[in-house]
Amino acid sequence: MPGPTRPRRRLTTSLAVLGLLITGAAVQTAATVTPAEAATPHRILFDNAHAETAGNADWIISTSQPDPLGEDSSPSSETDWTGAISSWGVALQKTGDYSLKTLPSGSSLTYGGSGAQDLANFDTLVLPEPNTLFTTAEKTAIMNFVKNGGGLFMISDHTGADRNNDGEDAVEILNDLMTNNSVDSTDPFGFSIDSLSISSDYPSAISDSTNAVLHGSFGTVTKSLIASGTTATLKPADNSAVKGLLYRTGYSGNTGAFFATSTFGSGRVAFWGDSSPIDDDTGQSGNTLYDGWNDSGATNAALALNATEWLAGGSSSGGGGGGGGGTCTAAQLLGNNGFESGSTTWSATSGVITNSSSQSARSGSYYAWLDGYGSSHTDTLSQSVTIPSACTTATLSFYLHVDTAETTTSTAYDTLKVQVLNSSGTVLSTLATYSNLNAASGYTQRSFSLASYAGQTVTLKFTGAEGSTLQTSFVIDDTALNVS
Repeated sequence: MPGPTRPRRRLTTSLAVLGLLITGAAVQTAATVTPAEAATPHRILFDNAHAETAGNADWIISTSQPDPLGEDSSPSSETDWTGAISSWGVALQKTGDYSLKTLPSGSSLTYGGSGAQDLANFDTLVLPEPNTLFTTAEKTAIMNFVKNGGGLFMISDHTGADRNNDGEDAVEILNDLMTNNSVDSTDPFGFSIDSLSISSDYPSAISDSTNAVLHGSFGTVTKSLIASGTTATLKPADNSAVKGLLYRTGYSGNTGAFFATSTFGSGRVAFWGDSSPIDDDTGQSGNTLYDGWNDSGATNAALALNATEWLAGGSSSGGGGGGGGGTCTAAQLLGNNGFESGSTTWSATSGVITNSSSQSARSGSYYAWLDGYGSSHTDTLSQSVTIPSACTTATLSFYLHVDTAETTTSTAYDTLKVQVLNSSGTVLSTLATYSNLNAASGYTQRSFSLASYAGQTVTLKFTGAEGSTLQTSFVIDDTALNVS
């Protein structure tokens, strides 16, 4: 039986609306493949398919590709693997927490394919100064990989560092990735790489004792190194998660960022403005190299390793979203899950959380009532929650009652969307859409698995959109997010 049309404002309680109001059809155009859940060992793919060894460059962890263990299965020093970034690879390998592979020359980056080096099989992609443009398909693969939870480490060099003389350098190639792709070309990471050639500097780290890239398990970062490199210009208006961590001398804020982090979708991004800091001077014969990895005036090793850990999800803070603990304790994670504490914990439009007698709570006195005005109206209800990375089960449930004055049996005039958003307000998934066609007496429990978001901080959001006439009420009670 249809419930009463509710008064325009039943309560004076004012609750903040969280994030972007999402109306109309759900935005979900990215590939549906999701990177496998982060686990130990963290899986890192180093790119060598885009001329990373052209000229004097030697940006490989080993000449054994795709598996560096083929050169030495238990490396103890940087020379056990051959490559100018072998120190980076060996340091990760020695922890026992990482599985490392290289995408060999002649290969292509893919996402959602069947190959062993497909990005869906990895947690982080490292691009160490690429010198050929990514194809359209590769850019789509990279962007969807990050959007769906992957980590991306972009290492540039100075403008004009065209090592293979094909007319493109790393500055142009990485900017092209960010501005000319089919997934999101509207400054998705919140920064652009500057067309500069800075001869020398020791950029300094900002003061942030809680930042996991600057203060991670591999040490504290104080300075880095520029030996012909560049910087980035930050654009927080485009992506509020972007953050400069080390700056060229005399610069701060949105200009001169030598190392920066950001997020995109549910993934993480790091940028470094020079390849010299990762150079360990132990590459293949004939290359002119420099030992920036062990430069006494910088802490480049700690920066590279901490950033890799953060990108792979090994730390819970450092730039943007993500998180989660190392163990999973069975628990119910939502605060004020039955709404009995009124407006606390949840964010909602005015009057949504109520104890009005015009509808009935499933238990207790309070419940959430979206729409029911009989006129064009949108209500939202949301809560942010972190799902521990070690939890293999995460189930969202709630009880829903729908009543309506609509008489149609075929047209959804009024809708309720249940969605998962990231910290930037991007919709990661629309779990369900209910409408006036779901009207029924009493409450019905609805349940959804959120296990794929383990290790992430997400926002659970209900959005009710009502048409211009005839009310539909979406009434929610006894929510829960149970993990184990």
